[in-house]
Amino acid sequence: MFETIDAWSQVIRDPFMNAARQAESLPLLFAFLLGIVGALAPCQLSGNISAMTLYGSSSLKKGISWRETGWYTVGKIAAFSLLGTIVVFLGQEFQRQLPLFFQPMRQFLGPLLIFIGIFLLGWLRIPDFLPALKLKKRPGSVGAFLLGFTFSLGFCPTMFILFFTLLMPQAVASPAGFIMPPLFALGTSLPLVLLIFIMWYLDLGRAAVKKSRAVGLFVQKAAGVVLIALGIMDMLTFW
Repeated sequence: MFETIDAWSQVIRDPFMNAARQAESLPLLFAFLLGIVGALAPCQLSGNISAMTLYGSSSLKKGISWRETGWYTVGKIAAFSLLGTIVVFLGQEFQRQLPLFFQPMRQFLGPLLIFIGIFLLGWLRIPDFLPALKLKKRPGSVGAFLLGFTFSLGFCPTMFILFFTLLMPQAVASPAGFIMPPLFALGTSLPLVLLIFIMWYLDLGRAAVKKSRAVGLFVQKAAGVVLIALGIMDMLTFW
């Protein structure tokens, strides 16, 4: 399954990879293009499709989810910036140990998607056993940030090569290197940002909000089913 997904995604990401190679003399553009390639890597596809399903359905139900999309992107920026900082300060020896950490993180994402899907279907009420969430003024923003951060740590060989083998050597050598991991993160977030922008531009959120409550509930439950299916496929692939 992984090989099938990888072969399919490679067809889409190859043009961006070629563009990144041609932009190596422009570090900031190089970082952003590598991020787009990373967004199409097998390990990031399920996370990106899940985020698009989650926040796309939320936009249809409650209005365009710009805030959650922004915090999701900030979570990804925080994750990749942290990884870049760790590599710079702890060196390549620590970098060689990172795959031992990424494998269980990648395997964690499948169950996480199933958990979120069950929650959207209404089979689980998170506040029942996590009362601390009631204290949050904006739990959606906190959840979006944590989701973006967590999804970013779901590395596979393709993503590892893009970030640690191609991006970080350039970042260490460039005067603007500290900006490159955040730009890489923005590239990985591009599919979600484009989807939400298109929904905003076409005014789909306002149009859907005017519909009945039953439509919003259907959209939410459909998103829950999609996320559970993605979680099961993710576990079949990475477990």
